[in-house]
Amino acid sequence: MRQEQNNIFAEIDWLLVFIFLILVSFGWMNIYAASRTSEDLELLDFSTKHGKQFVFICLTIPLIVLILFFNSTFYEKFSSLFYLISIASLIGLFVFGKTINGATSWYNFGAMGLQPSEFVKAFTALAIAKLLSDRKYNLQLTKNQIKAFIIVFTPAFLIILQPDAGSALIYLAFFLVLNREGLTLNYILFGALIILLFIFIILFGYISISLCLITLITIGLLYAIYRGGKRFIRFNWHKVLIIYLVTLLFTFGTNFTYNTIFKQHHRDRFEVLLGLKTDTKNIGYNSYQSELTISSGSWTGKGFLKGDITKGDFVPEQHTDYIFSTVGEEWGFVGSSFVILLFMLMLYRIIYLAETHTNKFGRIYGYGVAAILFFHIVINLGMVIGLMPTVGIPLPFFSYGGSSLWGFTILLFIFIRLDAHKNYDW
Repeated sequence: MRQEQNNIFAEIDWLLVFIFLILVSFGWMNIYAASRTSEDLELLDFSTKHGKQFVFICLTIPLIVLILFFNSTFYEKFSSLFYLISIASLIGLFVFGKTINGATSWYNFGAMGLQPSEFVKAFTALAIAKLLSDRKYNLQLTKNQIKAFIIVFTPAFLIILQPDAGSALIYLAFFLVLNREGLTLNYILFGALIILLFIFIILFGYISISLCLITLITIGLLYAIYRGGKRFIRFNWHKVLIIYLVTLLFTFGTNFTYNTIFKQHHRDRFEVLLGLKTDTKNIGYNSYQSELTISSGSWTGKGFLKGDITKGDFVPEQHTDYIFSTVGEEWGFVGSSFVILLFMLMLYRIIYLAETHTNKFGRIYGYGVAAILFFHIVINLGMVIGLMPTVGIPLPFFSYGGSSLWGFTILLFIFIRLDAHKNYDW
């Protein structure tokens, strides 16, 4: 193994940097198109959304230099400290935070605000990498699983309390990392089963689903009796009783949560998404307008700054969560496919570099970066084209916002730094 060089740009992966620059630049162009009005014709008017985003982009340059300045051992050595500071920043919101759109998710610094949840993801990925990189750490052991779950769910829980369920949802991405490092697939399968049952209960009612589940369990029980005889009942009757009880409690609990704890606008979003009701003016307005905007672009789009729906400001928050609808209208199917391919190339490159990493810490962190970006991309695009409910998830490197851009920049460039030093002594 070689010693690290002093040049901070030595052996960094320029392909990832190039993709990053294209996404950020193209994202800014679409923010400009979405936020530009007849009165805001100046390209760099810093009172506008696109002007502010340009400042955010410029500030990423010293941020990147700072990230690359520190060597790889710095991020591994202080990963736990970074994580604890990030948790403290989430807790501090309940005292010093500013409430915007019903969520206390921001620190206000005069004309500038910071959303700490955008940064915590990177530091959680570092903490998980630090935990799992211990050679003696075995995820098959329950106590070790609990430690990993605490690291993942502590920030998620604090974010839910803000409340910002959309941002908390991203932390499920870490189950892909844990699974890659030895966690049984049963957790993911169980989670998928819970989601399916939740959907079925909304569609068909908890009584019908309860009867179906009890019938299936009874059929399985009769088959077990057939194979094992009366001795099966003698030794397993209490387990069978628990299965019946848990099934009824789950279906009843899901129904109670949905109809009592969930607010009406949450229920409306699910019902619109599942086709139980049609609403293009209230809850379903954002998704409907976004789908309409994207479809209007056809194959090649209407051209840069020529999107009439975008100009008309029909899509709420088009410069942030719904920025991809601008791409669809002005750049069409070709431009939209180009953006998606860029994201897929970035994910592939990160996974490839992670797989070739000689240091376990760097490899696991790379998996975390890929998983977080993947969840953001899938949820945001699904939200924009009406396949998922609106949950306020930005498109990485693309959506408007300094916190979002800087958070993703930190996430990516820490990995780029770790990858540049993978052939050196740590």
